[in-house]
Amino acid sequence: MSTSSSDYTLGERICKARDASGLSTAQLARRLGIKTATLQSWESDRSEPRSNKLVLLAGVLNVSPTWLLVGRGTPPATDTPVVSDLDSMRMALERIHRQAQALADEIAVLQERLDGV
Repeated sequence: MSTSSSDYTLGERICKARDASGLSTAQLARRLGIKTATLQSWESDRSEPRSNKLVLLAGVLNVSPTWLLVGRGTPPATDTPVVSDLDSMRMALERIHRQAQALADEIAVLQERLDGV
């Protein structure tokens, strides 16, 4: 089963390009001048980068902004020519883990607010 880049979300494409570049979320966030939590929010599709950050992101990851947005164009170069089903599942599991952590963080913030009332 082959998955094209356009089948991925923006967050998944950011994550895929970051992985292909060999950068951690902290390293990429530092290069972009943003908080790691902001990048994690983009990768988990909870928010999207503004156009200026999207262009900077594309430049740092060596992909086109169009590829990041809609998956059209040349995907990032990887050592493996085809992403296996196992790799796809790993990426999905990592994305779900990031989303679950983000939700847990939001719940903690809301609980703190409720406790303060």
